[in-house]
Amino acid sequence: MIERILYVAHDHLNRHRGVLKSANLDSDLIVLVESARMTSGRPWHPERLFFLISAARHFAAELESEGFQVRYLKAATTIDGLKQVRADFGDLPIHSAEPSSFKQLEQLREFGVTFTPNDFFLTSRPDFKLWADRQKTFVMENFYRAQRVRLGIMVTAGEPDGGRWNFDADNRLPPPKNYTWPAYLEHNRDEIDRQVAAEVQAITGLVPDAESWQPTNTWATTRAGALAQLAYFIEHHLAGFGPYEDAIAGDNWALHHSLLSPYLNNGLLHADEVIRAVLTAYRAGAPIGSVEAFVRQVIGWREYINGMYWFLGPEYREKNELGATRKLLPLFTDSSKTKMACVKQVVGDVETRAWAHHIPRLMVLSNLALVTGTNPQEFLDWMREQFIDAAEWVMVPNIIGMATHADGGQLMTKPYAAGGAYLNKMTQSCKGCAYDPKKRVGEDACPFTTLYWDFLDRHRDRFVTNHRMSQQIFGLNRLSDLPELRVRAQQVLEGLDAGEI
Repeated sequence: MIERILYVAHDHLNRHRGVLKSANLDSDLIVLVESARMTSGRPWHPERLFFLISAARHFAAELESEGFQVRYLKAATTIDGLKQVRADFGDLPIHSAEPSSFKQLEQLREFGVTFTPNDFFLTSRPDFKLWADRQKTFVMENFYRAQRVRLGIMVTAGEPDGGRWNFDADNRLPPPKNYTWPAYLEHNRDEIDRQVAAEVQAITGLVPDAESWQPTNTWATTRAGALAQLAYFIEHHLAGFGPYEDAIAGDNWALHHSLLSPYLNNGLLHADEVIRAVLTAYRAGAPIGSVEAFVRQVIGWREYINGMYWFLGPEYREKNELGATRKLLPLFTDSSKTKMACVKQVVGDVETRAWAHHIPRLMVLSNLALVTGTNPQEFLDWMREQFIDAAEWVMVPNIIGMATHADGGQLMTKPYAAGGAYLNKMTQSCKGCAYDPKKRVGEDACPFTTLYWDFLDRHRDRFVTNHRMSQQIFGLNRLSDLPELRVRAQQVLEGLDAGEI
């Protein structure tokens, strides 16, 4: 006899976490709701939709094979789906893990759902608040070091292995030449995948023919596939991860990145098991620089971003301290709308796989949004819709705080703006590009170089008192061609708006 309804969100697909920790085979009904709002409410990337839906359906099938009573249904909204279940099974109590966004938390709370603490992270929301309440500034590095000590990871008597907390300085190499990148694991598609792919075609308006969209074989949609991806990363990519983690290669779309973020963010993997697997490799001889870099991303940055999302509150999403009002550039939704080689490459990668690693996201896509003055909420929505690992808790602090400096420095003390010199060093795109990264003015000047200086000029009064920006502002004062640069900047902005630069 069913006594409880256990609602499992599409990003809580973990048998041993959240509300399923206490699931009872005999008395619980497990419910997953595929809402129209989730599938067609926004222009989602089809690869992202495919991954989220197919992973949820596979998870439901696995629960059924374990003997659970499962109801997977489609409805206009999650609440409508839960109402339908109650209509079918009676006015039973509904339980779920704490949702991953403010919006769903409020909706489910109003509906009377009982929450289990969210344990899909290593740091609980109350524990993060205890840390944040004690901070004068929210420096991620301080949080990360406290995490290392608290979790006992790569520390002895409170001191870091290798005598350093951070190996960042060793992990900033430009893309290598004549380097053979290991192949990437591909995931075979089954009948559930094929059915979901056909439905996604219909949802996104794609005509099912030989020319239409089909999912890539990049992303697993099962727990077994996610575990295989973890093992493959450790065997083939972990050792090389660190040195080139900040590079953008012209001949490779992922370098040595793990490709694990989608599974961490939808529940198929948990940070605890990922870190344990990597530390096992570390004890077996994996290089400390690569291991530390990866550990920092998982127990440092990922946990910090989630914690800050909940600590900063729902209003943080609407911040726009730099007064950025430009509409989303055409090139973000169509890579053919630009002649900038680095942007064309990165947007093309997103179009293909709904993914790019953290440096293309920050130093190409976000950098461009920042220096063009693109509205941060429009850019946030685009990132949220296009990336396979995107979630509200991920994107809000990353875009509002780090990418567009829309919070005025609440998270990051300086904006992540850069010109063509940085891109020339860290990418392989500049050679053969229509634009010269060394030029600030002229028709062939790199738009990043022009707009970098124009960005500093536009916000000079704000940044002149920022100690981390003093060198850049001083450099701005030495430009002899500033009037000409301002004219060129307007030409570039108009060209970007028209999809012609």
